[in-house]
Amino acid sequence: MRKLFQKEKPRVEKSDAPVYTATYKAQRSDELLEFLLRKCNTSRNNVKSLLARRQVLVNGKVITQYNFLLAKDDEIKISKRSIKDDGARSAPTQQQKRALVKPVPTAREMKIVYEDGEFLAVDKPAGLLSVESDTERVSAYAYAFEYLTRNDKTARPYVLHRIDKETSGILLFAKDIKIHSMLKMRWNDLMQNREYYAVVEGTPEKQSDTIVSYLKENQNKLMYSTQDPTGQRAVTHYETLQTNGKYSLLRVRIDTGRKNQIRVHMHAIGHSVVGDDKYGHTKSPFGRLGLHASKIEFTHPVSGQTLTFNAPLPPVFRNLFTRKDKV
Repeated sequence: MRKLFQKEKPRVEKSDAPVYTATYKAQRSDELLEFLLRKCNTSRNNVKSLLARRQVLVNGKVITQYNFLLAKDDEIKISKRSIKDDGARSAPTQQQKRALVKPVPTAREMKIVYEDGEFLAVDKPAGLLSVESDTERVSAYAYAFEYLTRNDKTARPYVLHRIDKETSGILLFAKDIKIHSMLKMRWNDLMQNREYYAVVEGTPEKQSDTIVSYLKENQNKLMYSTQDPTGQRAVTHYETLQTNGKYSLLRVRIDTGRKNQIRVHMHAIGHSVVGDDKYGHTKSPFGRLGLHASKIEFTHPVSGQTLTFNAPLPPVFRNLFTRKDKV
């Protein structure tokens, strides 16, 4: 007798996440082909095939050039499968589809604030990654790469630093690999000043202060402030510029660049950055994280000249303290 009801076999959904067979980090300047030959322990023809089949990514970007110049701290990944479309590695997950509802900033919206033969500085919008991730291909690095290679296919941006996806503001790339290497090797010595604007909840008890603690990461990958010296020492200076009682605008200067440093320190003193769903204050009066990288200042490694790059205060930050209906 034919069975009227059959037990359904459980469906196995294919993962949309890309699969990598290897991940490496460059420790110095190098050519991509030579780097892979040393790391992959295979023949030159096999490495060339990986590049030709679009299976090699540098900082999330598919690279096919044999002589592509790597810089210190570049991340190199080998994909198990060929990446045919540089705009998307695979079909988007449901979470990624939902994320697409929110408009993604375009290259034109990422304002270039400075450019010369050595540096490219952009004003990164909030909601845009500094460098591409496994799940998001749209990033400031991708835009900078596309911009520089329009007229010169051998050009590329070299990552000097990063800011959080939710944070807007100044993001600096090197255009010259030698300058990049010299800066990266002496970053802490050459860096003079890194400033941010932060909109926080409430009014800090002290108009200005310096917060010194150690930052550690918990099992959920969230940072927290502690006096345990086994963590990473973090120093944050702040000054209250404006307040309306409910919110305050701070100028923040950091001596150290730890992960989520400002957000963690503001949470630690009881005045979390607005819109920060990781560290204590999910609500935002303007629908985004209240953090903006406003200035980066450092000594040029060759000329010794002080270079300063600025990104102006976002209008939504300013309007919060000038329009009563925003309070």
